[in-house]
Amino acid sequence: MPKPVILCVDDEVVVLNSLKIQLKKEFGDDYLYEVAENADEAMEIIEEIKEDDNDILVIVSDWLMPGIKGDEFLIRVHQKYPRIVKVMLTGQADELAIERVKEQANLHRCLYKPWDGQELVETIKSGLAKI
Repeated sequence: MPKPVILCVDDEVVVLNSLKIQLKKEFGDDYLYEVAENADEAMEIIEEIKEDDNDILVIVSDWLMPGIKGDEFLIRVHQKYPRIVKVMLTGQADELAIERVKEQANLHRCLYKPWDGQELVETIKSGLAKI
């Protein structure tokens, strides 16, 4: 049986690597950990995972990225896959963007960079508990 997936989206590779290390340290082999450097790449990964009949349980996305910003990306994901838990991780999102994602994409939580590892883990655990 395929493992469920946690997807991290950020245009900074160092952030993606850090997230993956933290999540793997906490959750071990319970999940697969995918990363994408922008929203388009993330959408491709989501489609591939869904084609393989696998589930993405959580998406942790940056807000300020080239091309599509995180709020628009999470709203698009929500329109197609409303059950995925959505977390925004940002250093510079404007309040309107955060409110828009809360209203239109059922944002579970917004965390701010630099993030606290334990807060990230607790946020993901509380999101998974809602599924």
